[in-house]
Amino acid sequence: MTISIPEWVQDAVFYQIFPDRFAFSRRFEQAGYPAKPNHLQKWGAPPTTYGFQGGDLLGAAEKLDYLVDLGINAIYLNPIFQSASNHRYHTHDYFTVDPILGGNRAFDVFLQAAHERGIRVILDGVFNHASRGFFQFNHLLECGEESPYRDWFHAHGWPLNAYDTQHPPNYDAWWGIHSLPKFNTDNTAVREFLWSVGTHWLEKGIDGWRLDVPSEIDDDEFWREFRRRCRAVNPEAYIVGELWGDAQRWLQGDQFDAQMNYMFSRAALGFFGGQSLDQSDSTHTGLGYIQSLNGHQFGDELNRIFNQTYAPEIVLAQMNMLGSHDTPRILTVVNEDVTAVSLMFFCQMTVPGAPNIYYGDEIGLPGRRDPDCRRAFPWQDEASWNHSLLAQVQALIRLRHEIPALRRGDFTVLYANEAVVVYQRQYEGQTAVIALNTSTDNQSFSSPPDFPSQLPERLTETGQIFQKNETYTLHGRSGRIWAD
Repeated sequence: MTISIPEWVQDAVFYQIFPDRFAFSRRFEQAGYPAKPNHLQKWGAPPTTYGFQGGDLLGAAEKLDYLVDLGINAIYLNPIFQSASNHRYHTHDYFTVDPILGGNRAFDVFLQAAHERGIRVILDGVFNHASRGFFQFNHLLECGEESPYRDWFHAHGWPLNAYDTQHPPNYDAWWGIHSLPKFNTDNTAVREFLWSVGTHWLEKGIDGWRLDVPSEIDDDEFWREFRRRCRAVNPEAYIVGELWGDAQRWLQGDQFDAQMNYMFSRAALGFFGGQSLDQSDSTHTGLGYIQSLNGHQFGDELNRIFNQTYAPEIVLAQMNMLGSHDTPRILTVVNEDVTAVSLMFFCQMTVPGAPNIYYGDEIGLPGRRDPDCRRAFPWQDEASWNHSLLAQVQALIRLRHEIPALRRGDFTVLYANEAVVVYQRQYEGQTAVIALNTSTDNQSFSSPPDFPSQLPERLTETGQIFQKNETYTLHGRSGRIWAD
């Protein structure tokens, strides 16, 4: 089978936005949008499970120039559709943007503003389950067994127990959560409905879909048809699945282009965080227990992820995560070790696949697991930002955009010891070499005796050329990169 991935994804640097917490527009009502409801939490208040802080898409549009300066050219938006939850995974209406976010009109403004800046936008598609407020399920609650929509879901008794949490729901619900009834995707009407959602928003101009828990729709043909229909609207639509482990079943070129690459997240945390990780929260998430890795093990794991598991085309389309809305903040997981975060960004920006930055990680935003990892972006308090980390992330992204080998090159581990990994990227005659040291001590390594190129150093001004039979020093907890 020929594997076709969107050309643009290989050059993408994503930024993940949790809409309720990213930006709050002061122009919202002046611009003629409906007034926001009362009783919003104060912006920056400690996040709660049910509270809203009122972030909106006009606010996100106002911050696009910040993202352009950072080097972002793609955005992954957490769910934006009408919902009775701040994370909006409880979808009420798949064709209506939540009015607290500004509704469909605000999304049009945001999408146009992003595209004018050369930024692609993918939406979060929650197709495994809906919510109690979703019209067809609400119809069941009102009409019971006589509802004509009863086979849209998996009801096992009447009346439906949608609210009494002392007893389990008598219908299939995601993780047994009453508020998240699972669709019956064997039903032709349901399938057509969900496929129509996919194509509708592509016709409106989005650039792809991030799919929430797609493995729980255990039906390859459902996803094959989803892909066919989406690609018929936009042949360059990017389809990436939330798949926390080995995803070979779905990444054969006929379903998804990529996964959210949490395999890379675990490896990076295990190597750069090492023995000092705070796993009190991460073990309760999809990350699970993170194994500490030395340089040899990290090199082996990178080789497995980027050379042994998937076809090369898939590898270049992978969405490489460090953190997300479903994990504790990376700064918190590494016990506030900013150097570890810096090294993780260094690695993320220089390995194959499309990097994805969870909003605020670039300024050192802390946070424990949900809901704490979903804090409001502190626009009003720049003094709290780690400006040094921000500048380094910006420099790394700029370098990634400048060097095609970092975006499209193959991957080879050149050297590893207990604390050091050195790897190479090559693309159409161009070479980049990246060396990373997790030790607090200086480390030395030698270049291969048959290294064919002479590469100038980038990011730093040492003037040392990378060439055969030379010895190079890595200062403690640092990285170096050479590229032509």
